[in-house]
Amino acid sequence: MIDSEALRVTRQVTTVLDALGVPYVIGGSLASIVHGQVRTTMDADIVAGLLPDHAAALAAALGQQFYVPDEAALRQAIARRGSFNLIHLATLFKVDIFVPQARPFDRQQLARRIGQPVGRESDETVWLLSAEDVILSKLEWFRQGGEVSERQWRDVLGVIVTQAAALDVAYLRHWAAALGVDDLLARALADARGDEP
Repeated sequence: MIDSEALRVTRQVTTVLDALGVPYVIGGSLASIVHGQVRTTMDADIVAGLLPDHAAALAAALGQQFYVPDEAALRQAIARRGSFNLIHLATLFKVDIFVPQARPFDRQQLARRIGQPVGRESDETVWLLSAEDVILSKLEWFRQGGEVSERQWRDVLGVIVTQAAALDVAYLRHWAAALGVDDLLARALADARGDEP
C-alpha cells in the first residue's frame, strides 16, 4: 500500500483541493503503487482542474506547511495549463500539480478516476487514476523522456502484471493509438507476458 508519510503529505493537498471544489486525480508513482508493485517514492503527481481564481486560496491554505509559488506564478501556471511544485517544508516531499490540457485524454483521466479509501479506520477517500490510465500516462512520460527511464517501464509492467485480466485492453489500445504510444503498449504487454523478442 502507499507509504504513510507520502500519503499523509499528499492528503494535505487533496483536502485543500476538495475544500475548493477542484476535481483532481492522483497519478504517477502513488497510483502505480496502488495498482501495481510497491516501491519508494519521493514525490506525488496530481492532475487538478484548477482555475486562476483558485490561486490565492490555494496559496493561503498551503503556505504554512509547503513551499508554494507566489500567487502570480500560480495564476500563470494555471492559465497556461502548465504545472508547478509544492514542497512540504517538514519532509521535503514534493507534490507536482499538473493542470489538465484540453485534450480528450486529460478529460478521460478525471472522468474515470477511482475513489480509494485512505484506511480501514477512515471513511475518507482520495481519487486515483484507473489502472489503465496509469499505464497510458506512464507510457506517454516514458516516450517524452526518451524511453530511458527503467523506473517508468517497471511501473508500467508492474501494473500490467498485477492487474492482468482485470485490465480493459480495448480501452488501452484505443487511447494508446490516440496518444501515439501504441507501439510501447504492444511492447509492454509482450514483456509482461514474457514473450520472446
